[in-house]
Amino acid sequence: MSETKSTVDLEYLSQWVGREQHRSDDIHPWKASALSAAFDLDKVFFEGDTLPAAYQWMYFVDTPKASDVGADGHPKTGGFLPPAPFPRRMWAAGSMNLLHPLVCGQTAEKISTIRSVDFKSGRSGELFFVTVEHKTLQKGKTCLEEVQNLVYRAMPPVLAAGEEPKPMPAGVEAPIDADWREPAQADPVLLFRYSAMTSNNHRIHYDRDYAKTAEHYPALVVHGPLQATLLANFLSENLPDHSLVSFDFRAQRPIFDVDTFTLCGKQDGEKVSLWTESHDGYIGMWVDAVVQPNKSSPEEKV
Repeated sequence: MSETKSTVDLEYLSQWVGREQHRSDDIHPWKASALSAAFDLDKVFFEGDTLPAAYQWMYFVDTPKASDVGADGHPKTGGFLPPAPFPRRMWAAGSMNLLHPLVCGQTAEKISTIRSVDFKSGRSGELFFVTVEHKTLQKGKTCLEEVQNLVYRAMPPVLAAGEEPKPMPAGVEAPIDADWREPAQADPVLLFRYSAMTSNNHRIHYDRDYAKTAEHYPALVVHGPLQATLLANFLSENLPDHSLVSFDFRAQRPIFDVDTFTLCGKQDGEKVSLWTESHDGYIGMWVDAVVQPNKSSPEEKV
């Protein structure tokens, strides 16, 4: 074990593995309608309507007391989540399997379980990983299975007076052979609305000064889950006669509010690749999705 690695007590943090959290929510249709409106869509939801993929992130949200929030706006760790040794948090990747539609207006239960913790040290610095599994049930039936991959790392060094942050490193170049392409931009109003609806207090999404001076981003950061939701909507628009079966996503490079980006998709049978392409041609968010043709009911659509 390296000297750096010994500073993280992984044995102690592993005591959180297996810890569970149970929450309930009425899946009120107003929230789904509010998100639809934020996306400039006409869809209004009512009790009994199917909740679109990725809209579930507006429900079962954390509402910590002000004293339980860290300097970055995230809830402090050490309760359900293990006490992270580094302060900078990112939802780096995730997956969801859609077994049955979630229905608006019906009480649902979400069971969250810490599945693993890990520590790695490499070229990008010291990283602490937490994997959380979520199961969402309605009427005793599992409707949605999710895995959430959280990454914690150290804050960047404080800049000296007049010092500029290092430019963003080059990312992975986006494919050029998309079947579908649609321009998009997440302005500060959309970022604020999405933060409010998902109770995401992370200041990089609404506090420009904090994003630039504390975390060295050039502008406000577009939420990873927001990009994933836009891509799920994009998939539904382009394959309206298909249902989403699974949706695996991973963040590769930040997208910022000051730049336009592009929603992209490519279908290969029941497999669909989706990604956001930054204004300078790099992948922001990548998604591997699986779809299947609808059988009959319109409620089975994505």
